[in-house]
Amino acid sequence: MSKLTLDTAKEIVDAAEQRAAEIDIPMCVAVTDEGGNPVAFHRMDGALLASIDIARNKAYSSVAMEMETQTIQEVSQPGESLYGLGTTNDGRIVTFGGGLPLEDDDGTVVGGVGVSGGSADEDVDVAEAGVDAFERS
Repeated sequence: MSKLTLDTAKEIVDAAEQRAAEIDIPMCVAVTDEGGNPVAFHRMDGALLASIDIARNKAYSSVAMEMETQTIQEVSQPGESLYGLGTTNDGRIVTFGGGLPLEDDDGTVVGGVGVSGGSADEDVDVAEAGVDAFERS
């Protein structure tokens, strides 16, 4: 896959929603393009209102930093090289798990997926289902 299309974004959202349903946690799923712009968004019934912005910002963060938000958490701790990163970009950089970049076959970031509604580990699990769908497309 070299470009993120709306159809592919819908597949990502569907796969993530299916995984969220399997673990019985209503979640929000956001997919952005290579510029961090929204391509698709879905809020499952019962998902937390706060999860709307968090999911969008996780997808944005994974694209803007070209890394998983879980990794952003690690490098932005006190004493680490990017300490304070979470306070930049008008507070849009998320520093906990649930945002994953979408990479083409050459490793170029072409988009991101952000998931929010559970614990950080649950969000990562659901986001990984979206990435798997992207890689199959």
